[in-house]
Formats: sequence, C-alpha cells, structure tokens
Amino acid sequence: MKRVAIAGEINVDLIFTGVPASPQFGSETLAETYTQCLGSSSMILAMGLARLGDPVRFVGRCGNDSFGQFCIAALRDGGIDTTFIVADDDLRTGVTIAMSSRSDRALLTWPGAIAELGADEVSEAALADAQHLHVSSYYLQTKLRPQLSELFARARAAGLTTSLDPGSDPAQHWGRELIDVLRHVDLFLPNQTEAYAITGAGTPEEALRALDNGVTRTVIKIGSRGAITLDHGKPLSAPGYPVQVVDTTGAGDSFNAGFIHAWLRDLPLLDCLHWGNACGALSTRGVGGTATQGTVDDVLALIHAE
Repeated sequence: MKRVAIAGEINVDLIFTGVPASPQFGSETLAETYTQCLGSSSMILAMGLARLGDPVRFVGRCGNDSFGQFCIAALRDGGIDTTFIVADDDLRTGVTIAMSSRSDRALLTWPGAIAELGADEVSEAALADAQHLHVSSYYLQTKLRPQLSELFARARAAGLTTSLDPGSDPAQHWGRELIDVLRHVDLFLPNQTEAYAITGAGTPEEALRALDNGVTRTVIKIGSRGAITLDHGKPLSAPGYPVQVVDTTGAGDSFNAGFIHAWLRDLPLLDCLHWGNACGALSTRGVGGTATQGTVDDVLALIHAE
C-alpha cells in the first residue's frame, strides 16, 4: 500500500467523561473522570489508519508549544510521518474540551492554529508516493477551505483518490460552496446531522440522493445504527456493532479509517461499511478517540462474531 496523506487540523482533547448533563452558565456539573489525549478529526483518522497498518503522512500546522509537541510525539509514536507538520513559534495549538456521556457528546473548541494550514503547504513532496488524500473539518480549516477544490483537483491529477469529512459548522451556515468542492471528491463522509444540515433533507436516503452528483460516493454515518450509502441508486446499509460504550469521541473518524482502509483495497461496498462500523464501535470502548482503536485482527473478530 502507498501512503494516505492527510491535510488536517491539530489540537489536544481534554475529555471529561461521565457527564450527566450539559453544563449551564451559573451552575457546576461534575464529571466522573478527565484525561488529556490526541484530538482532532484528522489526527484520530490518521491514528486509526496507522493502527490498521496503513502508511500515513500528516500535513498540518500547530504551535511550537507543549500541546503541539504532545500531538507531534503521539503521531510519531503511532508510526505516522510527521515531516510535513510545521510547529510555529508564532502560533498556539488549539484545544477542545469534550464532554462525553454514554450516548452523546458536546464539544467546546478554541481553534488556535487549526485555521492556519494552506493548500500550498500540501506540496508535491507531501503527496509524493501517496495514493489517497483526505481532509477533515472543512468548516474549521478556514484558510484551506477556499483552496480545497484546487487542492483536490491537483491531487486527482497526480493520480490520488480523495475524501472529505465536513465536520460540524460552528456558525451553522453550512455554505453551499461545499457542493462545488464535492465535484473533486471521491468519498464524502458526513454524519447524519451534517448531511441533513448541508442538504435540508429529513432522512438519510433523501440526503444521499440530494448529494448524488455522479462523481462522489457519499457515506452517511448514523451512529449506533451503522451507516448507509447508495449502490447503483439504491440504499445500501449495514448496522452498527454492539459494544460496551465508554466514550463516543472520534467514533466517526475511526469509522472513516475503517471504510477508507477497506475501500482502498477494493473490497465490496458492503464490506467497506462493515469495516467502518467495526472500527467506529471498537473506538468507543475507552476514553478518547485513539485509545482503543482496532487492529485488523480486532476488526475481523468483531465482524465475524456476528
């Protein structure tokens, strides 16, 4: 396998688990426990792919501070090529406070350097020997966002396939320019909430049809119920896998890792959904997005246990 290149955001997650209700101004809410760990949609995906044995290169910007060095070291320890990460003395690394219950989560993010990555930093050298380019957090990467069509077109011209996870839009604008970007994208990987917001649809099937442009395969993640896509115009879905959930942080990003891993190996589409669902489920067994991500053996054991 050639490399997967990821152009993405870098930040630390401070995760409070066992949160009984969303904190309210003027009151105090107690969590069961807290941990500092690797954050960001892009980095969780990178670690998930590396855990499955895929060679990964990460392109990004962070502050040359303790949080930034923590993230770079964690990626490097995960076997990821960090050559194209810039730790800038003039920037500060972003931080996300994640408040997680057993069924949902709420995020509070200070973006820091997240917005500073530009398409020019995803150079020919960064894409060399890669077969696939992924970008996450479309709405947070504000410098990269207007350059994304050009970047994806350049990657495709170099023979790479491409994928995009939009993430949430904190401004709740869900701009229509994303639809134009998708003309250059092979895989689009929103969750159900994101797909509804982008399209105005009310069901996954409606959202899939609204996003069907004849070029892009859209896969919608529907939480514990699994995932759904279109296969020759007809809905194809696979259910989620039951596990003992501890923390749902990054489960969608781990789904992306499993789906992309299988898709790059030309596995049947239903198998790709199963791989994504299994990786997403396995990641929820521990605190943080990367602590319990599955290996190939873990994934196969869960799939064949059904």
